[in-house]
Amino acid sequence: MALPQVRIDATEARIAALDIPSGAAWASEARQDALRRLRTMGLPGPRDEYWRFTRPDDLNAVDVPEAALFDAKGEAPVFGEIDRLRIVFRDGVFDAAASDDLSLEGLEIERLASATSADIHWAKDLYGVLETRGQTPVARPFAALNTAFATDGVVIRATGKVSKPVSLVYLHEQTDSDAILHFVIRVEEGADLTVLENGPAAARFNKCMEVDIADGGAFHHVRAQGRDHERRAVTHLFARLGEESTFKSFTLTANGVLTRNEAFIELTGDNGVAHIAGAALGDGAFHHDDTVFITHDAVNCESRQVFKKVLRNGAVGTFQGKILVKPGAQKTDGYQISQSLLLDDDAQFLAKPELEIYADDVACSHGSTSGAIDEEALFYLRSRGVPTGEAQDLLTLAFLAEAIEEIENEAIAADILGRLEGWLMRRRNR
Repeated sequence: MALPQVRIDATEARIAALDIPSGAAWASEARQDALRRLRTMGLPGPRDEYWRFTRPDDLNAVDVPEAALFDAKGEAPVFGEIDRLRIVFRDGVFDAAASDDLSLEGLEIERLASATSADIHWAKDLYGVLETRGQTPVARPFAALNTAFATDGVVIRATGKVSKPVSLVYLHEQTDSDAILHFVIRVEEGADLTVLENGPAAARFNKCMEVDIADGGAFHHVRAQGRDHERRAVTHLFARLGEESTFKSFTLTANGVLTRNEAFIELTGDNGVAHIAGAALGDGAFHHDDTVFITHDAVNCESRQVFKKVLRNGAVGTFQGKILVKPGAQKTDGYQISQSLLLDDDAQFLAKPELEIYADDVACSHGSTSGAIDEEALFYLRSRGVPTGEAQDLLTLAFLAEAIEEIENEAIAADILGRLEGWLMRRRNR
């Protein structure tokens, strides 16, 4: 079906404002293919099925909506106590001086520009490949835009059990910055890699991460999205799992006027495990959208989607999650839960859980709930001397616990819990 002219014009205007980076023939071909796909699908509109809860206007705009810089007022940096290899991006540009030496046993790291300039490189088989696979059956225009126009990023190849996490640190220092970053990650057979992300990155941020996990590999991902109040972001996480491989991802979001996190995960090898979780806390002008699609295409695989949102003062949370079980994917164990805690009558939670199953020996479930703090539990705590504000915070943390439990590393989980407690305490003292 032909696109409406208004969408064609908007798409072409966005394209005209960007330049495709140069590179080797294979990289240029991947970028041109992404550009063709973008033109075919067009930028999203409010009538698109998977955008009906989230207005894409600010993401479509040629001019970047400015975002004031956030003053952390002496707060300790996220993951600051974790021994990690830091890779720093300042408004979407790699900062070598602020980054650590990009070398670690069992790990290969290279800037995207360098990798895509080489005629022969392992990233040739992955750059844009998983993103392309993730365009079916749901179109993801901003991911195609990213593949075509990404200006920076890194490619990471884990060949063994990496001793410490790779930490992607995003700094936002210009009120009108527009960052497009692309990451390609390959976890080889039996290898184990943890990737951390933190920071707001830019006034407007478009990120794409493609993760390919070979048989027996493990990938752990923990992300804390920056606290800049006015930032806007659309992120994409594409993952493909081999036999007996593991993928686990957790995202913490606090603040941000618009955030959309998309994930497309394929279980293509038997006995794979894929868990994705998130905790979002919003106050006021806050719109947070998690859109997840998990495909089971192998036998005896497990997937979990656990998303919790705490909203108040007009904040809006959205969850769109789907489990697709293909023919032959017997003994699938799929679990999906999305819940919101509404702290007042002005907040809103919109959910669209889906199951599509073409195998008969499966155990799949989904659920979505929305409600206020349990008054009986609140009364119980208050009757034992706990002040009202502190009691509400305790119940809120208990509500978020299931999502936080998806983080395997205890030190990282403790850091995330501390961030949540700090956010709640600051709101309580307002």
